[in-house]
Amino acid sequence: MIKNALEYIVGLGRPETVNINDREYSTEKLNPVLEPTASTLRVTTLDALIDYIKSKVDVDMVQPELIHVESPTSVKLYSPIYGDFQQRECYIAAEPLLPEIQFGRFMDSEKFIISMQSKFEKTDDLEAILKIVGNIKEEAVKNVGDDGISQAVTVKTGIAKVENVVVPNPAVLKPFRTFTEVEQPESKFIFRMQSGPEMALFEADGGAWRTQAMKNIKAYLEKELRGCEVNVIA
Repeated sequence: MIKNALEYIVGLGRPETVNINDREYSTEKLNPVLEPTASTLRVTTLDALIDYIKSKVDVDMVQPELIHVESPTSVKLYSPIYGDFQQRECYIAAEPLLPEIQFGRFMDSEKFIISMQSKFEKTDDLEAILKIVGNIKEEAVKNVGDDGISQAVTVKTGIAKVENVVVPNPAVLKPFRTFTEVEQPESKFIFRMQSGPEMALFEADGGAWRTQAMKNIKAYLEKELRGCEVNVIA
């Protein structure tokens, strides 16, 4: 293939070259003619990727394959390096179907409760927040005594009785942000409320959850693919 490409270039006329420090450089950009590859198969679960590897539908694993955990939401299976241009072929890519979670945006109590119950795993702090939000008195959020960490709000404790409570901060929560086959990484969130009442969650772990999620994915794949000729990196 390289010979044919060179013959094609020669037929069009050889690109001009310059010599710098006894090394020859082309004055024009040349794009290599790569080996053809199959289109990447796309799935939404880690189990589908595992089944593909174990079934050997398309791949005869004579040489070890490579699984790259690119992010908490992207895992790809690559072939070994081959060809004159050192290519890798991506056989299959897994990307989970995840709910959209809006962090850093205030919303009314009904939308907030639905989001918390449907897009988060249960934790003690989740239940505490839901208890506060579900019993908050209309227009009751107090800014007095707000030190930037804790915040006082007024909630109903009975049919007519109300009292001030302190909102837990930071709250440790487990939103669905990676593949459901692995444990969702917990991380800290700042929970804030304002008049309306409206509430919001703000991420407060500096993105450390991503590293933990990738470690969880790597551990799960290594366990499920034990005995297979495949390497996992994250």
